[in-house]
Amino acid sequence: MVEFYAQSDDRLDIMVSKELKISRNQAINLIKDALVIVNDKEILKPSFKANPNDKICVNFAEAKPQENRYEVKFDVPIIYEDENLLVLNKPAGVVVHGANSLKEASLVEWLNEKSFMLSNLNGAVRAGIVHRLDRETSGAIVVAKTNLAHAKLSEQLSDKSMGRIYLAMVDLALKSDCILDRPIARSPANRLKNAVVANGKPAKTAFRNLCEGKNANLIACKLFTGRTHQIRVHLSSINRHILGDNLYGFKSEKDRISRIMLHAYLMYFTHPITGEKLEFVAPLYDDFKNLAYKKFQMEDFDEKIKPSHIHSIFSDLSDCVRL
Repeated sequence: MVEFYAQSDDRLDIMVSKELKISRNQAINLIKDALVIVNDKEILKPSFKANPNDKICVNFAEAKPQENRYEVKFDVPIIYEDENLLVLNKPAGVVVHGANSLKEASLVEWLNEKSFMLSNLNGAVRAGIVHRLDRETSGAIVVAKTNLAHAKLSEQLSDKSMGRIYLAMVDLALKSDCILDRPIARSPANRLKNAVVANGKPAKTAFRNLCEGKNANLIACKLFTGRTHQIRVHLSSINRHILGDNLYGFKSEKDRISRIMLHAYLMYFTHPITGEKLEFVAPLYDDFKNLAYKKFQMEDFDEKIKPSHIHSIFSDLSDCVRL
């Protein structure tokens, strides 16, 4: 439980959001789930206005597993688990959370089937989900079991102390290692895509060449923001395309490459309860590794993806071209 005192007569959802450093929607979910108490009284209206010095208590209760709509036909490797969180290696082709248009099981439904207790800070449909991965992207994803862990992880995601580094196989080498700081929004020409748009949301990605191979190049990508399709959009904006990503312009070998060759490889954050610095490596799936061994020298590939090497190339970005 978190306790604090109102400093103004602002709306309750705004005060909870500011105090816990969570989104407004997350604060609204807490209030509607009767988890916010003002002066020993449950308040269910997000628009409720407290008086200065009112005592506000937030009870971080966990959500119980929900009933699934669809049969789960996949499994997800667990990289790490404790009573507060999970780190998973999401397979390609698995959607993180459900939507009205989705007619198959999502990662959340897999979590429900395994009877994990999850945070309900984002509601039942997105139970436990701190951040997303695109459907065709594989790799590391963190899941919160408790609302307190969820709130603290969300704060790290917001202040950029949670980090993610991806591996991608692309059609052409980067002209130079670079940092793209280009805003992203829905493409005005194709609503299935996002694009670099002048009035879009800020988006920043650092890219490093790793090794060149046969009709492919391996690069590492570090996210500083988390926009939908961010890596794919930024690469497309400099005429580079991830193998298998026909949506954003990859034109050849479509019949032989079954999915987008993008993998969330490294993830690091501070444990939301213990304060311990944590880092996790999500092992490459066989489809990614097998294609890589066809495109690159095996010894060179294995050397370049060592976590120590990945960290070294991102420790200093002063030599990167700013685009």
